Amino acid sequence: TRLAQKYSKSYFRIQMCESELSKPCFRVLLARSESTPGEPVLKITITETTLIEAQAGVWSSRALSYLTLWYFFSFCTLFLNKYILSLLEGEPSMLGAVQMLSTTVIGCVKMFVPCPLYHHKSRTEYPPNFLMTMLFVGLMRFTTVVLGLVSLKNVAVSFAETVKSSAPIFTVIMSRLILGEYTGFWVNLSLVPVMAGLALCTATEVSFNMLGFSAALSTNIMDCLQNVFSKKLLSGDKYRFSPPELQFYTSAAAVIMLIPAWIFLMDLPLMGKGDRSFRLSQDIVLLLLFDGVLFHLQSVTAYALMGRISPVTFSVASTVKHALSIWLSIIVFSNPITLVSAAGTLMVFLGVLLYNKAKQMQRECLVQQALEQSSEAQQEPTAPDADGTAAPLD
Repeated sequence: TRLAQKYSKSYFRIQMCESELSKPCFRVLLARSESTPGEPVLKITITETTLIEAQAGVWSSRALSYLTLWYFFSFCTLFLNKYILSLLEGEPSMLGAVQMLSTTVIGCVKMFVPCPLYHHKSRTEYPPNFLMTMLFVGLMRFTTVVLGLVSLKNVAVSFAETVKSSAPIFTVIMSRLILGEYTGFWVNLSLVPVMAGLALCTATEVSFNMLGFSAALSTNIMDCLQNVFSKKLLSGDKYRFSPPELQFYTSAAAVIMLIPAWIFLMDLPLMGKGDRSFRLSQDIVLLLLFDGVLFHLQSVTAYALMGRISPVTFSVASTVKHALSIWLSIIVFSNPITLVSAAGTLMVFLGVLLYNKAKQMQRECLVQQALEQSSEAQQEPTAPDADGTAAPLD
């Protein structure tokens, strides 16, 4: 913001390049968001490292709206899933199939039928290996959904959410390897109280089951990998997908792989295993359809939020969601509230505040460092060309 105020124009570029063996190459660019016209986006590149995030981050009005809706739909889907799996003795494979089919059908309607809330723009070209990319992300989506439902069926909601407290660590590693996203020491350090606080939330109430624990941990890893790949598709330079597009294509790819897997590898789960009966009555069908709609809304709002913040910020927001889910599960299932749980929740929110502060300090430090090292070089304010790239101002 300070850099933007320094120039009368809304666009600037500061670039300093030296030998690759000495100091890295800095490039700071304040540009317009391609996905949302008029939205300033700060891009900082250090050698191969790029941070792409809305200038206001998660605190912008649009990002906060997406965050609130994502939390709401996630909570509704989570507890309805638990109700169907535990009280109605449903099967994870069936529920996962219903969710994938529902979100694919709704996404297809939004893509190919004129809707008042979303206007789809037809693409003239698609990126190379488009089909394989969508099949890969779709496989991760379906695997994440089924593994999450398996863990939810075998362990308590609070324990499943606690296992997911390691998500920021996995996201930092994968973001660095796949996106080349830079996270400084203080940003990484601020993740420790977030994860430690979430673990404390259920320290006095843990129902351990090896199958449920393994499924929850696998879900965590797959979800982090999926989020990083999705961010890459949502913020690509040449081929950029909108959240509804990415949601539909990956869901359709998941369904393509779901059908043969359901036919050849799974029993048709019209009823539970053993003596547990799960018959499809009208009420059950309505519950499943409602669950599918909630899952679709949860997916779309998650992709919309992911397109405006970095993967690590998204992971921290997800961690806060897990902490709130634990408290809601305690209230819904009448579990006793302990002092340790309260302390853990406070630690999570404190960690989030520290993360936001560390993120702001990191961004200011990078910009200031780029300014100092480029002070001896020629600095030219730039304005955007017709194609959206920056060009020197006359």
